[in-house]
This record gives sequence, structure tokens and C-alpha cells, in this order.
Amino acid sequence: MTKKKKSLTIETDLSGLFSQPKATKAKTVQPTERIERGMSIDQALNTIIRQMEVSGYRARTISDYQLHVNHFAEVAGVKYLNEITSNHIYAWLSSMNVSNQTKLTRLKCLKAFLSKCFNNGWLQMKFWTNITVKVDNKVKEGATDREIRTLLSVLDLTDFVQLRDAAALLLMYQTGLRIGTVSLLENRHVDLEAKLLRIDGDIVKNHQQILLPLSDELTQILRVLMRQNDIIRREYGEKNEYVFITKRGGKISTSPSHNNIQKRLNKYARIYNLKNINPHALRRGFAKNLLDKGANIALISKALGHSNIAVTTKYLHLDKEEVANSLREFL
Repeated sequence: MTKKKKSLTIETDLSGLFSQPKATKAKTVQPTERIERGMSIDQALNTIIRQMEVSGYRARTISDYQLHVNHFAEVAGVKYLNEITSNHIYAWLSSMNVSNQTKLTRLKCLKAFLSKCFNNGWLQMKFWTNITVKVDNKVKEGATDREIRTLLSVLDLTDFVQLRDAAALLLMYQTGLRIGTVSLLENRHVDLEAKLLRIDGDIVKNHQQILLPLSDELTQILRVLMRQNDIIRREYGEKNEYVFITKRGGKISTSPSHNNIQKRLNKYARIYNLKNINPHALRRGFAKNLLDKGANIALISKALGHSNIAVTTKYLHLDKEEVANSLREFL
């Protein structure tokens, strides 16, 4: 038998090191009070923030969690998750001197935190589920013919940027296209001879192809714009085929939140005191026009590219009296 090296032989007796029962050891290092109270709010928040960071949450969202959860714990006077009750949440909401919409936003943040605690196994019941704040839904109005005509009348159509903005304005108002789709529209999508938009599903939110008619005035302004686009692209060496481009021939949208036309429309609204000149209001105006002219909800839903008619109904904000009057015609 090979003799074991002395350097590999442990002379200290450690035979009793792990002989103590596991349960007994755990009990000596973890007080009974800690077991009953469970996870503290601070510990839970720190752990959840680390989970959110790993999952790629925005810094702003993480900051909101820290702000509102800590504020809740301070106002409610609680330190442990298991101490929290519905009464604590109601007392916290009552302490705020802010609008109901702001209360609702903060409540959603706290409820999201508590739900993550539940998912981690630190809470046994979702007692907060039915807690809410009632907020009156503000009806978002659609653009009107008067507002559209007012703006079109003051734009200088001999200036490329204002011509482009006028074309985009009229296009969104008469077709209901989203600004994201408009920014990706290419020459191949526009059939000037047939006065039609033939849009592939790859640039539409619901990925379905759509076919939309163009009015005479919209066809005319698009023809002029597309001809001018070619001149600008040649001058600056751009190779794209977009219908709406910058004055140097580039793409008008570099991200979902950065769009030249959207910024320009917001500027016009401020300068000329026009309330509903923005991409969403133009889309709503398109839908309301269809409804006022007798189009049914199914047709409007199809034109808007909604996958569910219920979404279209909410989108139009039909009140009870309006629905009743419309139904009366079928009695």
C-alpha cells in the first residue's frame, strides 16, 4: 500500500463538526420572532429590484418601485410583508393630496410589488387584488374638419417640410393610419393611378394587409410630394423609397418616440391653438367621421386594423344616449 503524504493528512479532529442536528442549528441562528414575521419590506424590495435589473426593467420603473414602496411603508408604519393589510393600503391612499389618477398610478406600482412578493413565495394571499381607485375616464376627442382645414390653410405648400406635413396630416385624417405605419410607408404602397394605398402587413401593427382609398386632393398632394422626394434623395445621395422623408432625404423616424412629423404637428397645435392636432386625434377623427356618415362598427374596426370590435367601441367613446338613439332606428 502506498504511504499517504504527511502534507495531505489532517491531524485536527473535526469528526464532531457536522454531528449537530440541522434543525437545532437553524434554530440557534434564526430567532423565533424572525420566523413569524417573515421577510421584511426592505429585504423584499432589494431582492425584487435585483430581479428587475436582471430582467432588463427600465431605470425609471425601478425608481418608481423604490419611491412608492418606501413611501407606503413609511406612511403605513409597517416593516414586514406579513404585517401588511388592506387597511394599511387604504390609509396610505387617503394620506395623499393628489389626483385620483396619480393615486391609481402609485397603487398599481405597489400592487405590482406585492404580486412579485407573492410569486416569490413571501406572501400567501393576494388580498390587494380588489383594491382600486375610481378615476373618471377623460374622453379623448378626435380631430375635426374645421381644425384640419384651418391648419392646411396656413401651411406653405411651396416649402418642402410644410408640404410633407400637410400630406401626412391629410393622410392620417382620411385613412386612420398610425404614425408608425406612415413613417414606414414606401412608394410601392401608393397607387396614384388607382387612388389606393396597398399596404403590406409587415408595416402594420396587426400584421394584416390593408387597402385604403385616397381622395382626389390627397392623391394630388402625394404626387407632388413623391416627385419632390426624388429630387431631394438625388441631391443628398439617399437610396430609400420612403414617402415621408426629412429635408435631407433620410428617414423621419429614428425610434418609436422620435418622429419628425409628430413633433411638427405638436408645434403647429401650439402655434395655431388647435386642440386636436396630433396623430392619435387624427386617427380618432377618421373613425368618428366614418361613424357619423353611417359606417357600421365592423367596417370601422376593419379600417382601423383593430383585432377586436370591443376595442373599436371603446375607441369611439360611444355614450349610452348615442347608442340608444342609433338602436332606435332599427326598431
